[in-house]
Amino acid sequence: MSNIVLFSALAAVGVLITCIALALPPRVHEGDELRNVAAASAGVRSATLRERVNQPFEALAHRSNQLTLGEHLIRANMKLRPSEFVMIQVGFLIGGAVISLLRFGFGPQFVISAVAAYLLPMRYLKYRQGKRLKALNRQLPDTLSLLANALKAGLSLPQAMETVARNTTAPIGDELGRVIREMNIGSGTERALANMVRRAGSEDLDLIVTAINIQASVGGNLARILDGISHTIRQRVQIKGQISAMTAQARASGWVITLLPVIVAAILYFITPGYFRPMFQDRTGIELLVVAAVSVAVGNVFIRRVVNFRV
Repeated sequence: MSNIVLFSALAAVGVLITCIALALPPRVHEGDELRNVAAASAGVRSATLRERVNQPFEALAHRSNQLTLGEHLIRANMKLRPSEFVMIQVGFLIGGAVISLLRFGFGPQFVISAVAAYLLPMRYLKYRQGKRLKALNRQLPDTLSLLANALKAGLSLPQAMETVARNTTAPIGDELGRVIREMNIGSGTERALANMVRRAGSEDLDLIVTAINIQASVGGNLARILDGISHTIRQRVQIKGQISAMTAQARASGWVITLLPVIVAAILYFITPGYFRPMFQDRTGIELLVVAAVSVAVGNVFIRRVVNFRV
């Protein structure tokens, strides 16, 4: 037991030192100090409370690949800075560690709870991304039909996109509106569309933008091209819906088989820690838990492979 406590203490101290080191702001150079003094003498406003609180977390966000984190937040339509999201993650980490410390004392649960709580905001971010992506993909066929009809009526592509943006709902309406705003401030059509694809992360939208860029280079009837892509996407959506309906029971069984042992074990551990503690203290119990975890993981992988069809 003493070895487990020592390992947990070393892991906790290591995580704490790493977070402090990453959150330290970078060293201010002499030129930066001169610019700060000049800005202060010129009457530039001082940093707000929100900016001062975000400063240490901005350094952590920069070191954790801020661009990728920023794109994830945009795809999930979360109005947060990367530094603010990192602040939320650190808050969850501290909250999980404190709750585990009060409930179970200092032990392996301390590190496990802190890491699990730290990962919860990212999991919610992924959920928001998937939900928004599905909504966007469902809107694409109707949006393409509207674009094609607007082009047939004699409008140019920017005018057609502006018209569709005003008459469609989020998320596709927001994305097209942002494309129009980027084009109004001087960005090229190809670049604005590429930025939309990067923000949305949709393969179908990437196909549409590629077709538009090719038509702009070699010419052709864009309205007819969009009608053809719209028909293809409608067929894909229909096939995906049929596959999802036929595999719903298998997918639900996979989640039940995977989560049921974990939920039962967690309930037993929280309600009667003394009854379940031998599974963590006895060598045979630990081996059984490892075998059970591996078996559940392998079964979940096989079920997901069986019901996962790429259309």
